[in-house]
Amino acid sequence: MTSAPATEVVTEADIELIQRVIPHRYPFLLVDRVTRIVPHESAVGIKNVTFNEPHFQGHFPGTPVMPGVTIIEAMAQTAAVMAGLSLGKVDSQLLVYFMAIDSAKFRRKVGPGDVLELHITVKRSGKKVWKFAGVAMVGDEVAAEAEFTAMMDLPQE
Repeated sequence: MTSAPATEVVTEADIELIQRVIPHRYPFLLVDRVTRIVPHESAVGIKNVTFNEPHFQGHFPGTPVMPGVTIIEAMAQTAAVMAGLSLGKVDSQLLVYFMAIDSAKFRRKVGPGDVLELHITVKRSGKKVWKFAGVAMVGDEVAAEAEFTAMMDLPQE
């Protein structure tokens, strides 16, 4: 299992560390790895899109398309991992809630076999409320983009 001592700057997160930071689990854990983390600044998450995901059974059957809101959720989960690690919240049952989603645009269909690269930039950070800009890429193509604000429900300290 990946460890993350409070004094260590974490620059990436595998699935084990992700699950120690955010509470999401199958079928709603939508980020497989966070490959680049700059605490309080940015992160890049990876979502490997597979045909076995439950939304493909009912979202345009016969032409599987990942729902746009699910892509934004994957961006938000990447942001939550980065924020949680920035705040040293490993194994703390951190919950993160959307407060706003702004300027969402969907530019490319995403389907089985695609690899989503989730580029997150912090626009404003605090202890509880953070604002992010996210861009989801498939290769060199923008699939979706949005700005979103989230509230960290920090465990009692």
